[in-house]
Amino acid sequence: MTKTQLVGKLAEDSGTSRKQAEAVIGALVDTVRKAVKKGDTVKIPDLGGWRLRSMKARMGRNPQTGEAIKIPARKKVGFTVAKSFKQSVLGAKK
Repeated sequence: MTKTQLVGKLAEDSGTSRKQAEAVIGALVDTVRKAVKKGDTVKIPDLGGWRLRSMKARMGRNPQTGEAIKIPARKKVGFTVAKSFKQSVLGAKK
């Protein structure tokens, strides 16, 4: 589903205009981006959560030469899918 399709579906389901739906999605993305950048965790019930993760420096290998290289510490964004979302999409575990 593309952003245009998502905006259309959201507008249709909520009874608002496409312009309003696009503004809501834009505000949501912007709010999540700013919060995670500050280091806050953002959780949306029944969907999942975003958080900033700190990765430690480590040693790795160049796959072409096999040479050991130092991989510097860095930050990355992690997303964890909510259990209820995963169960509704994949079905309950047996």
